[in-house]
Amino acid sequence: MKLVVATHNEGKLVEIRRILEEDLGADAAQVELVSAGSLGLPDPVETGVTFQENALLKARFVAGLTGLPAIADDSGLIVDVMGNAPGILSARWAGEHGNDPANNALLLAQLSDIPDAARTARFRCAAALARPDSAAEARCRIPGLLGRAGGTPSSPKPSKSAKCRGASCARRAASMVSATTRCSCRTTSRSGPLRAIPSPARADD
Repeated sequence: MKLVVATHNEGKLVEIRRILEEDLGADAAQVELVSAGSLGLPDPVETGVTFQENALLKARFVAGLTGLPAIADDSGLIVDVMGNAPGILSARWAGEHGNDPANNALLLAQLSDIPDAARTARFRCAAALARPDSAAEARCRIPGLLGRAGGTPSSPKPSKSAKCRGASCARRAASMVSATTRCSCRTTSRSGPLRAIPSPARADD
């Protein structure tokens, strides 16, 4: 079965292939991954106001253009003291899309006078699988504390429990049954702006 990944980032195919192999074993060989970029497809305008809406929008856009099942994700950082910002604007928080150093620097500057105990945040990812007549969605959140300037900015590395990012949708690729699932994920600690703490995910994000 051919599955289109709604991205121009070929590195995502490597990640999703690894998740499929971990989750499906030998059956992963039945799924052929291709990127929207390799097919010359444009990026859709992300008009959603939540990660879930944007993930579904991208997956449905690609499925509609290709007639093939498509998987997409949307993710970002939710900071409690900032009213859940930067949220869906995480990738362009400093103005230029995809400028991670600038985004991290601006965010840490905005939080410079916030005490450590109040710097709670979550990395949130929504993944969606769609074909022209149905869609499935999975949501994942990784709680943590925002560190301070001086560390090397990096994304948290999810533990095995966090592999819901793509596996829950990819696992449904064969049946295409509409469904929504939620999961609570932890992460291992790494240097950078997000440091994991052993706290449960909240239901209000």
